[in-house]
Amino acid sequence: MIARDDLDHYRDFGFIRPQPLLTAGEAARCREACERSCIGAGRKPSRRQAAGRTKPYLLFPWAAELVRHPKLLDMVEAVIGPDILVFHTTVWIKEGGSGSLVPWHQDGTYFGLEPLEQVTAWVALTESTREMGCLRFLPGSHRDGQVQHRDHDDETLMLSRGQTIQRGVDEGSAVYLEFAPGEVSFHHTMAMHSSGPNRSARRRIGIGISYIPAHVRHVSPVRLSASLVRGRDRYGHFDPEPRPAPGGEEAAAATHADSLDRFWCASECIPEMQGIH
Repeated sequence: MIARDDLDHYRDFGFIRPQPLLTAGEAARCREACERSCIGAGRKPSRRQAAGRTKPYLLFPWAAELVRHPKLLDMVEAVIGPDILVFHTTVWIKEGGSGSLVPWHQDGTYFGLEPLEQVTAWVALTESTREMGCLRFLPGSHRDGQVQHRDHDDETLMLSRGQTIQRGVDEGSAVYLEFAPGEVSFHHTMAMHSSGPNRSARRRIGIGISYIPAHVRHVSPVRLSASLVRGRDRYGHFDPEPRPAPGGEEAAAATHADSLDRFWCASECIPEMQGIH
């Protein structure tokens, strides 16, 4: 479980520093499976992440197991309570020497969830250092509420529309989180964060898993899907997602495609977000 001091830090500063999660063997197996299934996958038209790197827990058993890891869910429960849904997940891969980066943003800008209780667990499958473009946060920025973002047509920006905080950011106050393989951090949906390019010769892989308590709903008219991974869903705000099974690759691909189509459609038609972009 997460220590009380770390929970206080999350409340006050909007993030929890890296915690031990996976054993060295678990991290190595996850990395191998992730590279086998996610490296080289084709991009979906107009999106900057390959389709297989988005919501991979609907496609691949290794990812379905990771988002349900008991120790990880114990930590998530300490932050948002016992009834837990996976709303979204993205595999973040920065090749060695890559100029790709994640601009300053708030997750809540493009998730469209209410109330703002989503937490992102960022699981490192490789080392992640400053040189490799590790996560960085503006402490306490989650208390600023929603700030205006602007879309950018820049392929080096790894977010789906290049959405970037419009106001100036004091990068000198940023806190950098460096990870060993198998560690996990947590951040609030309104925490302002980014990550720079990978200037090392090594590949950097992290997985951002977006968890929500079951009472959270989506604000768009599009009905989305989510996966119940702990507790009960007494609200039914999302269609349940089936877990991928061996031999069921065709059904898993259909489920995944349907879920992503809904997600991208919803992200373009959230009325509350129109003034943000």
